[in-house]
Amino acid sequence: MKKEKRYLVPGDYMADPAVHVFNDRLYIYPSHDWESGIPENDNGDHFNMKDYHVFSTDDPMKGEIVDHGLVLTTEDIPWAGRQLWDCDVAEKDGKYYMYFPLKDQNDIFRIGVAISDRPEGPFIPQPDPMRGSYSMDPAVLNDGDGNYYMYFGGLWGGQLQRYRDNKALESGATFPADNEPSIPGRVAKLSADMLQFAEEPKAVVILDENGQPLTAGDNERRFFEASWMHKYNGKYYFSYSTGDTHRLCYAIGDNPYGPFTYQGVILTPVVGWTTHHSIVEYRGKWYLFHHDSVPSGGRTWLRSLKVCELEYDAEGKIITIEGLD
Repeated sequence: MKKEKRYLVPGDYMADPAVHVFNDRLYIYPSHDWESGIPENDNGDHFNMKDYHVFSTDDPMKGEIVDHGLVLTTEDIPWAGRQLWDCDVAEKDGKYYMYFPLKDQNDIFRIGVAISDRPEGPFIPQPDPMRGSYSMDPAVLNDGDGNYYMYFGGLWGGQLQRYRDNKALESGATFPADNEPSIPGRVAKLSADMLQFAEEPKAVVILDENGQPLTAGDNERRFFEASWMHKYNGKYYFSYSTGDTHRLCYAIGDNPYGPFTYQGVILTPVVGWTTHHSIVEYRGKWYLFHHDSVPSGGRTWLRSLKVCELEYDAEGKIITIEGLD
């Protein structure tokens, strides 16, 4: 289905939007692309982001997009190395917690936390990353019952292939054979103070129509990166990017841990290599926030925020949106 889409920040390159409703207003937390001059490679070194802005609006399709300015930079973070990739924000008891991936000084991705009294920041980072954290793409679900869950992980440059059972592999990185289960994303409940994992991260297993885990060779459906979780009619919708096949897909489960059964494609490929998103309900409508590289002439490391409406059919399935306008 073709949908009307809007570029949200035409004057700058923003990507990987995490979007939430706070105080009856939509807040957008993107990563910030810039021309770093680093050549493209499969490790994503050319995505050398170094700061965050926060944006907000009360009408994503037609309203003013307010830039609340710079809210966190790598220079603010005591343990920083490089590459401040996509983030997410959760609210609890009037505090706002920003979760961000960043390579430490050993070039290993960890997940950090920064705190603010306001959804628009600025955010003050904790002195150390979360204990036991690794990889990137954190996304946090407030389940509405006092529990918060972080979903995270990404292959290739996201370093998820370097870990099994939450421990780094001695060999550095391995991938399963095409007929073996794919490397899953991770989920962990957060501690009461929102600063640590409350448990060992668990695998986010995605099943096919026969109840079997998606395989590594099924790269049009298997998880690659860009976890997001939302709820619709009491079900848990886990959505994600397939990476090198450039789709946004989703699977449905009955609880935050899954397993989740594959359902279909949310967004077909856009211009640009990466695809990353969030899904949110606001004032009775559902929206898909994502990005593409059309304004930069297809330079995949210079991406621009977009939004369009999202719809479900009578059975609760998401109606596929065409990525190319």
